[in-house]
Amino acid sequence: MTRDEIFTVLSNRRRRWVLHYLKQRENQRIDLRTLVDTVSAWEFETPADELPWKKRKRIYTALRQSHLPTLDDAGVIEYDRSRGEVELTEDARTVRMYLEYVPDDDIPWSQCYLGLSGVAVAITGLSWLSVYPFADLSGLALATILAVTFTVTAIVHVYHTRRGRLGMGGPDP
Repeated sequence: MTRDEIFTVLSNRRRRWVLHYLKQRENQRIDLRTLVDTVSAWEFETPADELPWKKRKRIYTALRQSHLPTLDDAGVIEYDRSRGEVELTEDARTVRMYLEYVPDDDIPWSQCYLGLSGVAVAITGLSWLSVYPFADLSGLALATILAVTFTVTAIVHVYHTRRGRLGMGGPDP
């Protein structure tokens, strides 16, 4: 599948929601009704059991006639139309990186690490030049401070990255 085909497949929010939901239930065949209820609830921001059937029927029709066949043709899902069941395929991994979204409040991590590296170089230089209060830092203390700083930053980075992964959290994709 080409990059353009992937973007075309993922250009619709309902298709992204389908993939998001299926990723949450990886290796499970999902009943179409369950999928319709979930996507309807996400789209209308209302629990499915509180939605009138007309609203759910619109989602059902769009999924059944358009979105699920499109995803199936792309090889991302396996859609058994006669049984009304859907399952994520191994090929979904191909599009996974395109589904990983970057939240609006995300930190530009490359700039963060570049900034930390600059601070580390500055502290090391100040320590080497014996500038107060860095003059009395031993090599081990300096290494410990820098290692802890980068470790904590990496942990925060991993946490933020996992928030945006497919199948994690709510209906953002």
